[in-house]
Amino acid sequence: MGLDMYAYTAAKANADYETGQRELAYWRKHPNLHGWMEKLAESKNVGYSSFNGVELELTWEDLDKLEHAITHNQLPPTRGFFFGDFADDYYKAQDLEFIKKARAELFLGLKVFYNSSW
Repeated sequence: MGLDMYAYTAAKANADYETGQRELAYWRKHPNLHGWMEKLAESKNVGYSSFNGVELELTWEDLDKLEHAITHNQLPPTRGFFFGDFADDYYKAQDLEFIKKARAELFLGLKVFYNSSW
């Protein structure tokens, strides 16, 4: 068991094409990123009893703030029973690649979401 985290695009259909949910990133035990996402959900007043299995939509502004937090080593220290050790340095390149991919999806008009499971 452990903290599994996902970012993906939402399903979208129009007259020209149809896309399904597509994974953009997967992290295994990156607790500080999860803590950042939880703080984001709180700021958006997303209702939940536990920040587990909560689909959180990410906007351009959210991605800009996340990029700043990552590049300035400002992800909040976050602990949990199944979360593992801090992994900011280990995932830094992957985090920034995810942001790049997510921006491309938003540019195409798709929605981007974060979710987790432990």
